[in-house]
Amino acid sequence: MNLVKKVLLTVLVLAVVAGTVFAGGGSQGGKSAGKGLIGVVMPTRSEERWIKDGNAVKEGLEKLGYTVDLQFSDDDIPTQTRQIDDLITKGVKVLVIASIDGSALSNQLANAKAAKIPVIAYDRLLMRSPNVDYYVSFDNYKVGLQMGDILIKGLKLEQATSAKPVIIELFAGSPDDNNSVGFYQGAMDNLKPYFDKGVLKVPSGQIDRAVVGTLRWDAAEAQKRMENLLSANYTGSLVLDGILSPYDPISLSTLEACKAVGYGSTPGKPLPIVGGQDCVVASCKSIWAGEQYATVLKDTRSLGAATVTLVDDIMQGKTISGLDTKSYNNGSKVVPSLLLDSVIVTKENLISAVIDTGYHTRAELGL
Repeated sequence: MNLVKKVLLTVLVLAVVAGTVFAGGGSQGGKSAGKGLIGVVMPTRSEERWIKDGNAVKEGLEKLGYTVDLQFSDDDIPTQTRQIDDLITKGVKVLVIASIDGSALSNQLANAKAAKIPVIAYDRLLMRSPNVDYYVSFDNYKVGLQMGDILIKGLKLEQATSAKPVIIELFAGSPDDNNSVGFYQGAMDNLKPYFDKGVLKVPSGQIDRAVVGTLRWDAAEAQKRMENLLSANYTGSLVLDGILSPYDPISLSTLEACKAVGYGSTPGKPLPIVGGQDCVVASCKSIWAGEQYATVLKDTRSLGAATVTLVDDIMQGKTISGLDTKSYNNGSKVVPSLLLDSVIVTKENLISAVIDTGYHTRAELGL
């Protein structure tokens, strides 16, 4: 059975798991005499998606009889490096790492290689090291295309003209996260024809990814930048129509900045069209309320299932199939990658895509 088919089976296992156990420095669970110790390191527990991801991988592996040491690094690079060093010392059989800074772990990856520990980069590509064995994620460029599609549809760009251009501002993800490169490139490639035709404008002139990036995906920093953009460029009659956002908390924070200066409550100043990513509960509620326009759902259950299957195949010494061996170069090698599909969620399909699939419950969304 190839890897993709086994992932679908593993999703069914993970979908019925509902535990939420995690500890301050990390957690060790499973059977003490299981199939082997697996190390899992997530970047933070301050965001719901990483808690879900970590628990999905942990619980899926424990279902198969592995012992799992799950760590949350609280967005602190020295903490993450120390956690990985400790896991190597403990003799883990496989390392699953969702990095804070994809370029900050070269020493740890070299140590893992020396100890013959396979490394899986989880959702964030580990950069500039040959000691990365696999990458499991969604297709970041396609996710970016979907971010562009959200604005194209929400702003009705097909009907727009250069005589009355649509006004937007741009936000990108953390400059030290390689995923943000694919997201932004995909979105901008999709929007380029509209810029070229003059139907889409960025009054601030801030377009370069290095300028519009948001370090550590920090929503508070994004809100400050949005406030500055509004005060510098939108004090007159100019109205902001849309915002390219790479991440739901950033989407919500930029909307808050707009509300504070009358968007959504002043005639002629509707809330701008804003997309997002990760389908967090707060954004789903906002979409249902008609504020955030859309988000991109990357089902963490599928991502966790793919990782569980990959770890199990590695531990059994199986040949891994179904991998992309061309797309993701980390600056040192092309990392074999398992890439999953994502879905645009708007108010129209929120029930079917989010609730009916069990990703969130009606109770979580207050519906």
